Amino acid sequence: MQKKIAREELKEGEVLCAYCTARCCRYFALPVDTPDCRADFDNFRWYMVHGRVAFFVEDGTWYLMIYADCKHLQEDHRCGIYETRPQICRNYSTDACEYEDDTLYDMFFETPEQIWEYAEALYPAQPGRKFSSQPVKPEQIALPLSS
Repeated sequence: MQKKIAREELKEGEVLCAYCTARCCRYFALPVDTPDCRADFDNFRWYMVHGRVAFFVEDGTWYLMIYADCKHLQEDHRCGIYETRPQICRNYSTDACEYEDDTLYDMFFETPEQIWEYAEALYPAQPGRKFSSQPVKPEQIALPLSS
């Protein structure tokens, strides 16, 4: 990879990807329903404890962001299956990509604690229900009574 340059410095015929670290190939994001209750935020928190996951809001739409390098991304940050890449990759354009690394979202949550803190601000805590990143002890788990 060459030294990073500004978009406007590209010479005719140069490809922006030659100067990039392939941010677009290191995650994908899917729109999700806007959370409208504590249970929705609790589900979001559940997603987040399962790996490198974040949520962001852009123009009022909530997105689930899953960090996952494409398995065809090569060491030089180029596509190893460029000629046979999926259509979603073919449709992607560098015109408005994240090359500058300055993408800002309306809101961004990268930890379960952040999403729960936001939920607590919107929906005040219920008695006896607190989020904790501390492990739960077996005696703290309420088991259903058998009949």
